[in-house]
Amino acid sequence: MARRWLVKSEPSTYAFDDLVKEGRTRWGGVTNALALRHLRTMAPGDAVLVYHTGNQKAVVGTATVGRTDGGEPELEAGEPLARPVTLTELKAQARLATWELVRQPRLSVLPVTEAQWKVVLARAKVRAASGHKKPRE
Repeated sequence: MARRWLVKSEPSTYAFDDLVKEGRTRWGGVTNALALRHLRTMAPGDAVLVYHTGNQKAVVGTATVGRTDGGEPELEAGEPLARPVTLTELKAQARLATWELVRQPRLSVLPVTEAQWKVVLARAKVRAASGHKKPRE
């Protein structure tokens, strides 16, 4: 059964756009013991949310785990979200209060439950849809 993950990257170092341009990359450079454990648990076919740290602090796109040889998984680019979903916005969701992203925001690789995944993707569509209101007749 495929699992879901969130990985973080400083966009000035490696942005989601870089992943899209390259198509795939080895995801390394993780030093935190718990984040490393999560990274090594990834398996081919697992779904991934990509989160930009730094000034943006938002989930910006998706990826899929490809090969996992040597402990560093290969991530294959997915799609950008309809709009970034900020950490502030995620913290405001009561359903996400126990998620490591909210509780331990410095962890660079963390699991995502199906429910959390759905909340993020739903939030990505909320404002994008509301920004394109039909004019009143």
